[in-house]
Amino acid sequence: MAETHVLFVEDDDVIREATQLALERDGFVVTAMPDGLSGLEAFRADRPDIALLDVMLPGMDGVSLCRRIRDESTVPVIMLSARADSIDVVLGLEAGADDYVTKPFDGSVLVARIRAVLRRFGHAGGPAAGEPGEDEGPEGGLLVFGDLEVDTEGMEVRRGGATVGLTPTEMRLLLEFSSAPGTVLSRDKLLERVWEYGWGGDTRVVDVHVQRLRTKIGQDRIETVRGFGYKLKG
Repeated sequence: MAETHVLFVEDDDVIREATQLALERDGFVVTAMPDGLSGLEAFRADRPDIALLDVMLPGMDGVSLCRRIRDESTVPVIMLSARADSIDVVLGLEAGADDYVTKPFDGSVLVARIRAVLRRFGHAGGPAAGEPGEDEGPEGGLLVFGDLEVDTEGMEVRRGGATVGLTPTEMRLLLEFSSAPGTVLSRDKLLERVWEYGWGGDTRVVDVHVQRLRTKIGQDRIETVRGFGYKLKG
């Protein structure tokens, strides 16, 4: 199995070097950069399998770097934030990040989150990007919801006949909704199924991704059921 290439952008020398060593001990190939501009250059030159971006970076902050990466690629992105309640967390998710980890972080927790994201994107022996694993997601076929078509075999989404570009995380989220239209899915259940959180997680990750999905498939397609979660209108 090919080695997984991680781009790690962090301006703190101690954190950058210690985290790079920890990731390399777990078998990852790591390119570590100290600022956003060099991080963008490394991304374009190396095309890594996953990017870890600190929010606060000199030259180009992590949110702006995430947005630039997302403009060019669907490669998974994890943001690193010093404060769990920071608005930067939400800004990073809105910019296209797939998950975030709060600093200071335990190395084993970071590795577990990286591997969970990679499984969703078809790396590290997991299912292919957007592909439901065994016993989850809809069976192959074309699902139609008004002007929205979800091709669960070709992993394509069309709205009004036009192709809708989704990231793998957005695709997996839509697959969960489309497998049970009209059924309310709680935020915790979506965290478990899409993000593979076997423990309590931050539901802002779900909320931001649902909002991003709405902008692509239609604002009224996914309904909020206050106090319970979300459901896809059948």
